[in-house]
Amino acid sequence: MAHEDVIRELQAIVGPRWVLHRPEDLLAYECDGYTLERRPPLAVVQPDSTEEVSRVLRALHRRRIPFIPRGAGTGLSGGAIPQGGEVVISLTRMNRLLEVDVENQRAVVQPGHVNLHLTQKVQGHGYYYAPDPSSQYACTLGGNVAENAGGPHCLKYGVTMNHVLGLTLVLPDGEVVRLGGKAWDYPGYDLVGLVVGSEGTMGVVTEIVVRLLRRPQAVKTCLALFDTVEDASRTVSGITARGIIPAALELMDRLAIDAVEKGNFPVGYPPDIQAVLIAEVDGLAAGLDDQMERIVAVCRENNVREVRVARTDAERALWWNNRKTAFGAMGKLAPDYYVQDGVIPRSKLTEVLRRIDEISREYGLPVANVFHAGDGNLHPLVLYDRRQPGVVEKVVKAGSAILKACVDAGGTISGEHGIGIEKREDMRLVFTQADLDAQSCVREVFDPDGLANPGKLLPSPARCVDIRALPVAGAAGGAGRAG
Repeated sequence: MAHEDVIRELQAIVGPRWVLHRPEDLLAYECDGYTLERRPPLAVVQPDSTEEVSRVLRALHRRRIPFIPRGAGTGLSGGAIPQGGEVVISLTRMNRLLEVDVENQRAVVQPGHVNLHLTQKVQGHGYYYAPDPSSQYACTLGGNVAENAGGPHCLKYGVTMNHVLGLTLVLPDGEVVRLGGKAWDYPGYDLVGLVVGSEGTMGVVTEIVVRLLRRPQAVKTCLALFDTVEDASRTVSGITARGIIPAALELMDRLAIDAVEKGNFPVGYPPDIQAVLIAEVDGLAAGLDDQMERIVAVCRENNVREVRVARTDAERALWWNNRKTAFGAMGKLAPDYYVQDGVIPRSKLTEVLRRIDEISREYGLPVANVFHAGDGNLHPLVLYDRRQPGVVEKVVKAGSAILKACVDAGGTISGEHGIGIEKREDMRLVFTQADLDAQSCVREVFDPDGLANPGKLLPSPARCVDIRALPVAGAAGGAGRAG
């Protein structure tokens, strides 16, 4: 009866059509892009405005029902997967571009707006939105904010956090607050920076103020083919050591090449090369030729077999489509894949890739590598078939071992995919208990009842009240990296 009561109240707020509660309607919301765990939500509600989100959260708060904000469901770390009894707040109806302020290079969007659509709508003015996740044709800006998403061109232009200036946030009790705005900076604490990347654990974002960038005058892209991954990795370090800041430096290994060549955008790579490096520079036309010549020279110093500079926009687009569809193309090699998201110092590329190869052999699982080499953001893809008994457990252990290798090399456990349920226990690889305590207490300021996307981001115990009840090892030491 209690379940029926909340469904009726949600239907009264948004309309019966926009509340899903029958088991068959909830199947699509059992998981996001992280498919190792699945659980249905209590219901799915699809509001159309900030006011409706506020009324929905007030209704849930009154009953102490937890909720999960959800965009397009392309997240890869399980940030939108129910843990038991939550209502999913689907923001796909809130997909409008509310304002474009060309003069001040700003736009205001609702969270369900698809990333790529924003660039498509402002490019006629000569502008674009820089963060470009590989899923940008489908992922939404609200999801990008939740995960602080990156992309191939974030090497030069930064991740989502560097492009969000203001947010409208509905707190778990339904109160609406506005953080930041259209100006560059505001006095006081950086609450926009705090909410970006918080994975829906502080409330529901309903409007986003983003900055737009002027489209670069010119772009040059080259494709370098190598006989060894080590030579390609050394080329990455060599390019940055020359003081060149490319817009993108993307690398794929042999197994990844096998997948993309069987996908929808084959380039025709030689079947025996071991690594492909895409390097791109952009900016004022004057000087780009010189930058590209210097990149080509570094490739040759590192034994490149062949290096091509794109002759047409169509050729460049083919190379990028080939690269950006790499994750989906893994389906050509195995029924399932598990993508990791570790970050390492660029100088450790060769060392960590060697360790990943060892982990692949230790667990008997093929691992393809597709990654943002310029900023050290690795995406090892563990290939498997979930129908094999016991294989899922091996996959999870292999993924955790890869993350540990990244941390041991001086890196961390996420560059752009977030933590979710996938890596919440691995947070202990990076943070001390004192660090985690501090983050839990910050979260509780926004969500004292623990209703906003519970069970995500922080390992258990994850609430101040739990932490205060436990002896905290190392808390007296005080030194921490949270904040």
